[in-house]
Amino acid sequence: MTTAVRAILLAAVFSVLMPLSPAWAQAGLLGRVTRLAPIELAAGKPLAEAPYEIEAGKYYRLPIRADGSQELQLVGPEFFRNVWINEVVINKIEVRPLGLDSIEFDAEGEATITFVPIRPGRFELRVPGTTAESQRVVFNVKG
Repeated sequence: MTTAVRAILLAAVFSVLMPLSPAWAQAGLLGRVTRLAPIELAAGKPLAEAPYEIEAGKYYRLPIRADGSQELQLVGPEFFRNVWINEVVINKIEVRPLGLDSIEFDAEGEATITFVPIRPGRFELRVPGTTAESQRVVFNVKG
């Protein structure tokens, strides 16, 4: 069985079983979480230092921080449709969405997204309306 097929099957099983027991992820069902470097939202600054090199089927935690210098949004429908989102934590409130399209910061704050990539490929999160490479974050997902 290829890694991509295994990741898709794993995500399908989790999408059925996780609503039955939300504590499974915290109990280690998903395995060890890999903490990624945070995405930093600040006026005129790059979002990330380098592309993220991640693997399908692994569990990741991604902090997104805004300094409040400007109202900023990250969009990434292709990224969000190719990951299984465990939760989004904002101000110690855990949200378990069925999906996302974007996340917006109106003021200073932090959100943390935990997820499992389910499909290999190259995906982006970006600030809408910008064309600069520094205003996008690339996720290279290996199979």
